[in-house]
Amino acid sequence: MDIVDPILSIASNIYTLVENVKANKNRCRRVSCRVKALEELVRAIKQRGAAQASAVVETGLKELCFTLNSAQKLIQKYTMASWMERILNSSSHGDEFSSVNERLNDAFQVLSGALQVEQGNALYQVFELTSRVKVDEVDGQEDDAELKKLLLEYMKNQQEKMDAMRNEFENVKINVEKIVDILNKPRMTDEDIRMIKPDELKYELPKKPFMVTSTSEVYKGEYHGFTVVIKRYTDPVNASPREVQSVFNKEVETMRRFESPNILRMFGICVQEDGPKPQFLIIMEYCEKGSLREVLDSDSKLSWTRKARMCLDAAQGLYRLHQTEEKSKVHGCINSSKFLVAEGYRVKLGGFELAKTETSLKKTIKDKARENRSLCYSSPQMLNDINHVYNKGCEMYSFGIVLWEVATRKRPFEGCSGKEIYQKVYNEKFLEPLPDDCPEPLVHLISACRAYDSFKRPSAGVLLDKLRSVVTEIEAQ
Repeated sequence: MDIVDPILSIASNIYTLVENVKANKNRCRRVSCRVKALEELVRAIKQRGAAQASAVVETGLKELCFTLNSAQKLIQKYTMASWMERILNSSSHGDEFSSVNERLNDAFQVLSGALQVEQGNALYQVFELTSRVKVDEVDGQEDDAELKKLLLEYMKNQQEKMDAMRNEFENVKINVEKIVDILNKPRMTDEDIRMIKPDELKYELPKKPFMVTSTSEVYKGEYHGFTVVIKRYTDPVNASPREVQSVFNKEVETMRRFESPNILRMFGICVQEDGPKPQFLIIMEYCEKGSLREVLDSDSKLSWTRKARMCLDAAQGLYRLHQTEEKSKVHGCINSSKFLVAEGYRVKLGGFELAKTETSLKKTIKDKARENRSLCYSSPQMLNDINHVYNKGCEMYSFGIVLWEVATRKRPFEGCSGKEIYQKVYNEKFLEPLPDDCPEPLVHLISACRAYDSFKRPSAGVLLDKLRSVVTEIEAQ
């Protein structure tokens, strides 16, 4: 139980820091309130003594320590003189608090379960899902309103500075206007995933697909003010609109549980029945920079700060998938082409949305080249045993390969055959090297995700906590 005192010490530091925050005061205070509730649970566990602490509680306490350390660094960011510049240079304002609160909730579920806390208990009220989501939304709205004032006041002050600083001010102004615009725009999550009428879609003119596959044509368009991708199936299997709608309706409830800024947003499907054969369309969020793999192959300049933020975005998408409160889920096919990159280099996890609906529409085509490429992301356990049960540990290995790609911008095991990949990964326990200038904390995390022994790979939650801390450290340099 040596972990208890460090937890209580970090909690105490958080309470002190919260009194000095200069922005996001409500969000920071809400984190502090939840930490206080968790502190009471930790003290109760300490009173029981080490003899009664189960392995689950020990693990829960260790992960809580990681989360609190990450929360402390996040709150500390808003007490520093440079907090305004950090917000202007960040494209994920507000999202970081959501993932911290999810991690605190995870810790509460584990520790309260161990102490058998009743639902009527005041501590439970702090973490009850409906009220927690509501108060977080109110906190966010109030903080965002205050932040708008602070940002606009800051912009006014910058305007009053001497002409020699005008160029720097113009950059600040652009960033301020971009963030204020984001804060004022409707959220994608306000749109229900549903059946969409054909007249609700607008296509970019001329009406030409920007991508064509063996089963579909992909167009850029607009839906309710949002730029979207419209995927039209050119040769759908013999499925009736009623059958497709039935599959879609079942899948919608699953998709709603995985809504997150770092998971590709699905808007719904559209069925056009104005011809001899119905036309089936899937409508999803448009990510202007394409896939993560395409960005890494491009000439875009990516600093280590940018790369670390991209890794953090990707980890938040994976964590949301793995740790959704209602039901945990694995992606099943993690690789750098399954992540999409939006404006501001925001990375979003895709490739699993409405998978059953899509399967009901397109013919299955075997692609041996694709199968060989997937071996690059296969864990040693999957390479050695085709019947090995795919789990989160296997998926974390695949994600480690994606992080390696971000760090190096290279393709994994390029030019290697399937047999060569097996020999290197399974027999030789080989890890492809990282660049010499890769920040050391990032090296440790990427290597841990690719550990030969699945037991040594971090969970998505622990990885998220540590990556957030790494990003904060790199930004401060």
